[in-house]
Amino acid sequence: MNFFEYKNNELFCEDVPIAEIVRKTGTPVYIYSCKTLERHFNVFNDAFSTMPHLTCYSCKANSNGALLRVIGRLGGGVDIVSGGELFRALHANIPGKKIVFSGVGKTEEELRAAVKADILMINVESEEELSTLAGVAKRLKKIVPFSIRVNPQIDPKTHPYITTGLKKNKFGVLWDDAHALYKKALHEKYLMPVGISSHIGSQILELSPFVDAVRSLKGMVSQLAEDGVALTYIDIGGGLGITYKDELPPQPAEYARVIEEELRNTGLTVILEPGRVLVGNSGIFVTKILYIKNVPGKTFYIVDGAMNDLVRPSLYDAYHKIIPIKKQDKGKIMVDIVGPICESGDFLAKDREMPLLEKTELLAVMGAGAYGFSMSSNYNSRGRAAEVLVKGTEYHIIRTRETIQDLIKREVIPPFLEV
Repeated sequence: MNFFEYKNNELFCEDVPIAEIVRKTGTPVYIYSCKTLERHFNVFNDAFSTMPHLTCYSCKANSNGALLRVIGRLGGGVDIVSGGELFRALHANIPGKKIVFSGVGKTEEELRAAVKADILMINVESEEELSTLAGVAKRLKKIVPFSIRVNPQIDPKTHPYITTGLKKNKFGVLWDDAHALYKKALHEKYLMPVGISSHIGSQILELSPFVDAVRSLKGMVSQLAEDGVALTYIDIGGGLGITYKDELPPQPAEYARVIEEELRNTGLTVILEPGRVLVGNSGIFVTKILYIKNVPGKTFYIVDGAMNDLVRPSLYDAYHKIIPIKKQDKGKIMVDIVGPICESGDFLAKDREMPLLEKTELLAVMGAGAYGFSMSSNYNSRGRAAEVLVKGTEYHIIRTRETIQDLIKREVIPPFLEV
């Protein structure tokens, strides 16, 4: 459920007309519903109330500081994958003990910052990373809690670009290697194994891959206990899918039930890393029709939003429902909805049945809260969009639109090229 709905044939976010926001911000613009985000977090988090757990929002899905503060005020933690995301999480007042650090390419500088911040644990993804972490811990003379991300060899049956739990993927280590690393870490004075982790992919629409992964991890925990490695946390990652078109993903209550059945009486605290399932349908992307172009056999709605703003359709051939801000009944037409970027891959939808619309009318791309703004860029020297958070009858610009000057503010012209 989300709080984007038509009232008198006009699309609202909670109690604010989208058109009113656009008059203030212009287009393109991302608009998020605070009420939707809060509801999604509470439904997900409460589903696990029967077991010890920590819900760490995967902030790569959308790292805007205002959204992180919403999560933090609800009691959530954050899953990070970079030093920049660590900075964002701490700046949003997320306690260090509610932050877990994943990712295959952590630099020594990033590891040092995480250790200094006393985060809950670092999810190690290779033998060399573990050695680097041991060196950082020794130099700082701080005991560092860590887990090893194990590649459980589970096929999540999702898009190949967002599959992360197979041997051919770059993530995690195989169990035999992880087992050896845990035992090796017992001889490191400043390393403390506290957990085991995995993440098998994103936009997963079945429960069985999750069950298989958790069952596999549980067996590994038992083997480690026999070797004297007693763990506290089992980090099962994220990946629960959402509805973009006609998908029927499991509900959080169903997801929690099968996880609880697997982990009952283990004494383990489960760490969850939901991203898309919390923020995906909490946001929309609003764009304006610039031109309507007709060629033989094809009609284009050319809009001011592009692949630099929302890359998912171009990158994954992902489907997003697209609706007019003002509902009307002038008939239907098959169109491609395309942006201004000089790439044939710059589209938001292809061969989509849409209402007959006119120049300057507004469109809402639904389900754009996750991997929308966070994957945006300045390609074609386009400034990134504004972001807005709505709460009830009020709305707030939580990121201003980039200006032309913003595009060059970090460029430095060498003296020999100065006029």
